[in-house]
Amino acid sequence: MATIEIRGQRHTFDGNTPIDISIPLRFEGPQPNAYGVERATSTACEYGTLIGDTRRGGSCNFERMTLIPHCNGTHTECVGHITNERLSVRQCLNDVLMPAILVSVIPDMIGDRDSVITPHGLENALASAGGTVQSGPAALLVRTLPNDDSKLSSTYDENNMPPYFSVDAMKHIVESGVKHLLVDVPSIDRLFDEGKLTNHRIFWKVKQGSFETNAATRVTSTITELVYVPDEVADGEYLLNLQIAPFESDAAPSRPILFSLT
Repeated sequence: MATIEIRGQRHTFDGNTPIDISIPLRFEGPQPNAYGVERATSTACEYGTLIGDTRRGGSCNFERMTLIPHCNGTHTECVGHITNERLSVRQCLNDVLMPAILVSVIPDMIGDRDSVITPHGLENALASAGGTVQSGPAALLVRTLPNDDSKLSSTYDENNMPPYFSVDAMKHIVESGVKHLLVDVPSIDRLFDEGKLTNHRIFWKVKQGSFETNAATRVTSTITELVYVPDEVADGEYLLNLQIAPFESDAAPSRPILFSLT
């Protein structure tokens, strides 16, 4: 058991009861996919007489893994995702433990295909969770409804368009001071938006159409996409440990861990 002080209040959490909301990347099994890119793969290495597979006579297993972090599973990305400067998520993410609030949002249908998270839907979800964005969480976790384990292996493309945030909803999130945004969809923008990535630019405060940071850019803020939060995890406040692979890249596979607060 450990005690932490958040906004002047003491909370206790049990480090032995983590809630993992990442999607396991099963190289040989079902896995989520965005834009129809190639699957993440893992193959045994072979170098002369060295075989990286104990089932084939090798002394140990060692494999070559190929993946696209943005499309193959849970990943955390930094502003380097949209800039000419090759900023690294390993350098940008400098928070280890942070207060977070989890909300379940019912997106609004716009037309026949677009499912959109609006400010109204977001605020209703926050009220149901017993808080507001203004209450000061460093991280906001958005679970879209309906919710089921098909999200562990969904293919997102023209035939399966996921929900996305409206421009006003993203502005509201930024104006409220949320530093880290975690979502269970493959992109906070419309999946096919002609490459504008409007919401990404709003979130990081990069001018629309620009590929350069500026004095206002939120360099230490991150977006985590393709998480999965099971229904039994209740909306409300948590402590978040956002773990990433130490890649010098704009994005890296990640493992967000929640701890219940008392």
